[in-house]
Amino acid sequence: MSQHSRTFLAAVLPGALVALLAGCGPSGEAPSTTGGVDDAPSELVVYSERREPLIQPVFDRYTEETGIRVRYLTDTTPVLIERLVAEGANTRADILMAVDAGNLWQAAERGVLAPLASPELESAIPANYRDPEGRWFGLSLRARTIVHSTQRVQPGELSTYEDLADPKWRGRLCLRSSRKVYNQSLTATLIERLGAEQAEQVLAGWVANLATDPFPDDTMLINAVAAGQCDVGIVNTYYFGRVQRDNPDVPVAIFWPNQGGSGANGSGVHVNVSGAGITANAPHPEAAREFLEWLASEGVQKQFAEVNFEFPARRGVDVDPLVAAWGEFEADPIDVVVAGRRQSEAVQMMDRVRWR
Repeated sequence: MSQHSRTFLAAVLPGALVALLAGCGPSGEAPSTTGGVDDAPSELVVYSERREPLIQPVFDRYTEETGIRVRYLTDTTPVLIERLVAEGANTRADILMAVDAGNLWQAAERGVLAPLASPELESAIPANYRDPEGRWFGLSLRARTIVHSTQRVQPGELSTYEDLADPKWRGRLCLRSSRKVYNQSLTATLIERLGAEQAEQVLAGWVANLATDPFPDDTMLINAVAAGQCDVGIVNTYYFGRVQRDNPDVPVAIFWPNQGGSGANGSGVHVNVSGAGITANAPHPEAAREFLEWLASEGVQKQFAEVNFEFPARRGVDVDPLVAAWGEFEADPIDVVVAGRRQSEAVQMMDRVRWR
């Protein structure tokens, strides 16, 4: 069943039937269990914003290793949150998987995720990449960093996110739309680190330096830099990985900003998470816990990150060779929960500076 079909069915079918179909994977079959709630299931159901090509190989591996099939429904996190709220105790979903800490925070605030005490997960996932109450855990990391033209910009000209507000970049900067949660989370982190007044000055400088209207997609932004439409931009690293995989000679490179020391200038690269939590009404919470712990295991972490050119959330796990070639960087140690807690403030600020 295609994503379009699932979305259409959710809009037109009665709630009970939608709940039944919610657990359907690509085969369109309804999920089954060996018993009731808390019994060992033959299948788990995942609601995921992470796209099918990025989760199917991992889910297939879990089935091979455990015999438990994983069914999934993909949509945006806000839609999946509303679905979980509407389904309530009748949901078939055991796990919610989202692609930004801001979205995971929203899910926790809406009460659709259950707190989990798991020494294994707490040991595997650093504290700043998970919810303090255990309602969600980061599973992979994505850096939102600077990319630049290798033909028109020397690395020595770059330094920090804040420096992109300098007039020297007037007419040379490209950004993605402010409507994307990735930029909202970056802005929330700037507010937390710099304070509202200085963060707003930075955003206003970015907008003043735009070479063109914001793009709806990071890939389009990277291609604009390559084509000479702009010289620098801010993107999630995995988008660059996809472009570089398809075009190794693309005249664009990654730059790690805010490196080398304490204070604002040395605060580190903005990092966010793709993560998951157990739903508040999960039919199989124990099996869901085991699944999350499996996702955080060393070998699976490598696969989960590599499939999308991301970084494992678990320390000490090797990254894809293409990703490793970008070099090491110091990440901002700020708790990613900030991305959600300051999300509303960030959106209002972006509106004020007319970042569209």
